[in-house]
Amino acid sequence: QLQASGGGLVQAEDSLRLSCAASGRAFSSYFMGWFRQAPGKEREFVAGIRLSGGSTYYADPVKGRFSISRDNAKNTVYLQMNSLKPEDTAVYYCAANQGSYYSTASRYDYWGQGTQVTVSS
Repeated sequence: QLQASGGGLVQAEDSLRLSCAASGRAFSSYFMGWFRQAPGKEREFVAGIRLSGGSTYYADPVKGRFSISRDNAKNTVYLQMNSLKPEDTAVYYCAANQGSYYSTASRYDYWGQGTQVTVSS
């Protein structure tokens, strides 16, 4: 089970940190991803991290602004979002698969419930 939290309403250039807490199974060997979905758009990959080793991956629109990290002891993955833009407005979801990097949502087995991020201009 994945539980996402930390969303909210912020102004452009503000920062937010999202958290994704995993429970119910050992996620230490999993790959964790953050996706987002804006109204009328498909769900898109934002960032991902390999829990074993810590390799990170980012979508081009967020490179240099967003940072993904993990705390394996807490089974929690974070998405630090800086310099937020109105186009970052979306529902953000965390997801997990069994160990591999994919940017396609269909390759993830487990999903959190989503947390709304709204960035005003």
